[in-house]
Amino acid sequence: MAKDKAPRRPRAETPRGFRDYFGAEVTERKAMLDAIAGVYHRHGFEPLETSAVETVEALGKFLPDVDRPNEGVFAWQEDAESDSKPGDWLALRYDMTAPLARVAAQFRNDLPSPYRRYAMGPVWRNEKPGPGRFRQFYQCDADTVGAPSVAADAEICAMLAGALETVGIPRGDYLVRVNNRKVLNGVMEAAGVLDPADPDRFFEERGIVLRAIDKIDRLGDAGVRALLGEGRLDESGDFTKGAGLSPEQAEIVMGFMSAKRADGPATVARLGELIGTSAIGREGVQELETIAELLDAQGLGPDRIEIDPSVVRGLGYYTGPVYEAELTFEILDEKGRKRSFGSVAGGGRYDDLVKRFTGQSVPATGVSIGVDRLLAALRAKGRAGGETAGPVVVTVMDRDRMAEYMAMAGELRAAGIRAEVYLGNPKNFGNQLKYADKRASPIAVIQGGDEAAKGTVVLKDLILGAKIAEGASLEEWKARPAQVEVPRGDIVAAVRRMLEP
Repeated sequence: MAKDKAPRRPRAETPRGFRDYFGAEVTERKAMLDAIAGVYHRHGFEPLETSAVETVEALGKFLPDVDRPNEGVFAWQEDAESDSKPGDWLALRYDMTAPLARVAAQFRNDLPSPYRRYAMGPVWRNEKPGPGRFRQFYQCDADTVGAPSVAADAEICAMLAGALETVGIPRGDYLVRVNNRKVLNGVMEAAGVLDPADPDRFFEERGIVLRAIDKIDRLGDAGVRALLGEGRLDESGDFTKGAGLSPEQAEIVMGFMSAKRADGPATVARLGELIGTSAIGREGVQELETIAELLDAQGLGPDRIEIDPSVVRGLGYYTGPVYEAELTFEILDEKGRKRSFGSVAGGGRYDDLVKRFTGQSVPATGVSIGVDRLLAALRAKGRAGGETAGPVVVTVMDRDRMAEYMAMAGELRAAGIRAEVYLGNPKNFGNQLKYADKRASPIAVIQGGDEAAKGTVVLKDLILGAKIAEGASLEEWKARPAQVEVPRGDIVAAVRRMLEP
């Protein structure tokens, strides 16, 4: 009789498109998010934590571009409550904005209006993973719901600039760029691809124009002109259908992208020329003028926040001002070439999102920071990613005296010093020291029988001392430099002194 096969062991590997975060990374992220939360809190924003799971109905079209209106989420159907009532479809949240729209509608009678909130946490997207592109990542959002004035947009932009500077991106290394989708709509009206009397007309063409404008940095003028016209054939031979604009129509759109001038007023004036007689375009230009005035009153000049027509933002639900934070300092790419770091945050006004639940238009505006991108930028600037000190490690020389070792660690913790007792096999002292090295411990506390009899402890400064030699004996270890013997009662004060920079 054949033996039954042993059960297959599961593979110890992270699912494709996901990753694990270890101590230093988690600590760095928390410190950065705490600093950002402090900025938001000072502006009067309140924290909000929503469920990671929403109904598919609440998520709506999942907020991507029009190309993939019903894809990109991890979803499942609950068991049916009865034969006549199928179970709800649920999904992991795609971003932080859709849950906010649901909360604003669900608790509209309880929340203050305007309602300012910030939210931080993971989001999930069921998309094809790639280098640096994961299916789970962190977002950090701040939004104002119920404020129709563009003063709310100006506040968000100012707050974003303050957050970047607080976490360690100095002035001169970032730029918050502001535009208005109403201005772009006015330009499209002037170009003949937007009919105010029939908003659905030219819908496909406008989508192509938006995506073409968004690719100006990658494709250049010629590539964008091709997409505005009949289409573009790329180097691989793939053809992308164009918007079908005439050369005259395309020229109006191209003029919009090159409308930036030396300062904000000159840029706004040029945009006013491009929109012609469009009422929605005129409204957008006036809103940009107001935002510029409000920012100038706070001392936020074009060196930190500027009007830039090239900002369009891809999502279709934006209805007014849009903004992006770009880091302008250079880094080396994987091929060793210099390039600007690029965008780390973006957002805008979305006055129609809450309307899905209430049937009434509710003004809203907000920004989302890409947490992993911003952390990578801080590492590139040397503001994160350094060595993180681990806990003080209390070594164990005598199993029978574990209570005393625990007491030492407890006293250090009570004094606000991170500390732990070695809980592995204490037989090999060298292994304890190698453990302390792997934990990046700054100090090892040693108390053998001789020290206990004298009422002392030995403190070894692991930062100043040499690295632990494999198999080092206790005698060899104690003979190394950067070691001091102190009275047992002085352990806290002595450790504090050694930890001082």
